[in-house]
Amino acid sequence: MRHLAHQDGRRHVSWRARAERLRVLPLSVILEALEAVRDPHDPAKWHTARGVLSVNGPKFMNWCQGVGGGGAIDLVMHVRQLGFGQALEWLEHRFGSLPPPQPPTTFQAQSLALPASVSDNWPRVRRYLVEERKLPLVLLEPLAQSGALYADARANAVFLLLNAAAIPVGAELRGTTASTWRGMAPGSRKDRGFFSVTSATSHAIVLCESAIDAISCQALHPDYRCLSTSGARSAPTWLPELIAQGLPVYCGFDADPTGDVMAQRMQQLHPSVRRLRPTVKDWNDVLRQLAR
Repeated sequence: MRHLAHQDGRRHVSWRARAERLRVLPLSVILEALEAVRDPHDPAKWHTARGVLSVNGPKFMNWCQGVGGGGAIDLVMHVRQLGFGQALEWLEHRFGSLPPPQPPTTFQAQSLALPASVSDNWPRVRRYLVEERKLPLVLLEPLAQSGALYADARANAVFLLLNAAAIPVGAELRGTTASTWRGMAPGSRKDRGFFSVTSATSHAIVLCESAIDAISCQALHPDYRCLSTSGARSAPTWLPELIAQGLPVYCGFDADPTGDVMAQRMQQLHPSVRRLRPTVKDWNDVLRQLAR
């Protein structure tokens, strides 16, 4: 019994040490991993899947929901709607092998670091996108030729985010190996541009949650211009200019609670935006279902 009690004590200390180490991670680092976007006009505000958060040191507050907390674990629990243990595992999976980064004294935008294109890896990426994701080659080839889509050294699919002047401002990264992986190139500015699939006859614009979903939606709706917001975000800063073009704009976010909530908030902010909901979870699922 004494031996078991000793083991329980060690597990408790280990669990506490794990939690304390991760709890002190800077919230800005966690928010970037959560694909949140810092407000361009107020560095203390972040746009997340749960709404706009105000961050002050280790504390955060969601004024729309009247919910706040402190530390990295509380933040992950709130944004991802996880329990304590699940949030701890989520953080350990991403930051467990890294020393706690030091927060900057003042906000400085990280320089964009796009991965280099490795043409030898393109066949593998193309095969993944065509065979596993069922994306039409007729849509992929123009994107590859323009450089908006390419393969990097790790055989990730790289989807460029472009601004109004067609200058890269970021990139979505999608792993093509057996383990699913997705992320953003360091320094990506989702507030400055987006990944887009153009159409010769654009009768409407559809906002999707990812580049793969945008290409899938384009395959299903060839007369629409489909683009990616790189995550479910209700208030992309470039959206008003897009609406001002005069074409109907649809929110095509995923058919899940996060997608529905973000779509509803977008419609509250921009009443002209209409909802175009996938019949299954997302547009790539719809495409793959039809390809069976």
